[in-house]
Amino acid sequence: MAEGPTGSTVPRRQLGRNLRDLRNRARLTVRAAATKLEWSEAKMWRIETGQTPLRSLDVQAMCSVYGAPPDITEALMGLAKETKARGWWHAYGDLIPEGFDIYVGLEEAAESLSSYESDLVHGLLQTDGYAREIIRTHIRGIDDADLDGRVRLRLERQALLTRATDPPVFRAVLGEAVLRRPVGGREVMMQQLAHLVYVSELPNVSIRVAPFAAGMHSGVVAGPFMILRFPLTGDGVDTEPPTVYADGYTGGLYLDKEREVQQYDAAFNNVWEASLNEQASRRLIAEVAGSYEEG
Repeated sequence: MAEGPTGSTVPRRQLGRNLRDLRNRARLTVRAAATKLEWSEAKMWRIETGQTPLRSLDVQAMCSVYGAPPDITEALMGLAKETKARGWWHAYGDLIPEGFDIYVGLEEAAESLSSYESDLVHGLLQTDGYAREIIRTHIRGIDDADLDGRVRLRLERQALLTRATDPPVFRAVLGEAVLRRPVGGREVMMQQLAHLVYVSELPNVSIRVAPFAAGMHSGVVAGPFMILRFPLTGDGVDTEPPTVYADGYTGGLYLDKEREVQQYDAAFNNVWEASLNEQASRRLIAEVAGSYEEG
C-alpha cells in the first residue's frame, strides 16, 4: 500500500463512510447530491471512499444538504480537521458524541481481527460484570445511567461474532495475567472465564493464552493491539487498508502504513506461536476458573 503525504487514511475513510450513510438516509443519489453541492460525481466518489482530505466547511455543507443533526455535523467537522494529520489520535469524547465511535465502525466492517491483550479481556469477549468493573474504574464517578449505556454498547458489539452473515474470523491472545487478575471479584471472574471457554468454541473464534512460562515475546514490547483486515474486492484488492488499533488510557492510535502493519503482523505471529494452542489454552482457562470457585 502506498503511503500518501497525509499519513493515516483512517479518519478519511470513517468520514467518507458516515457521509455516504447520511446521503443514503436522505435518499439522495450521488448525482443528486453532487448537483445540490455543485460538485462533480467524481469528487463525491473520492470523498465517500476516503480518497481525499476534506475541509470542515465542505462537511458542513454536505451535512446541511443531508439534514444531519447538529451533534453529528459537529463530530464530522471535527473529524475533517484530522484528515490532513500525519498521525491520528482519537481522544475519547473530544470529537465523538455518544453512539458515534470510529473503532466500532471499523470493527463491524472487518473480515478478520487479530488481538493481543496483556492485562484485560478484550471488549468483544467481556461479560456484563467484567465490563462494568472496567468502565467504572476507567471513568471515576460515572453515574448509573451512563455506566449502563456504556456496558450495553460494549455487549452489543459482540453480536458481530455470531451474526448470520460473514462473521469475522477472530484470533485472540490473552496474557496469563488476564486470567489471574481478579477483576470484580471471584464470581465475576468465574463467569468471565466460563464465557471465554464458551466463545472459544465458536467456529470463527480462536483464543490462545500466552503463559508466564513463555518468557519474553513480542507482545511484551508491543503492548495490547488489534489488527483489522477487511474484505477483498473481486480483483483481490483490499476494500480498505489493513489497520492496527492500539488502545490507550486517553485515546486510541490508528496505524495503516504498510510498514507499520507488517511490524504488528510479525509481533502477533510471534505471540501466537509462543502461546499455548487452543485446546491447552481452554484447559488452562477452565482450571483458573475452578480456582476462583474454590477460593
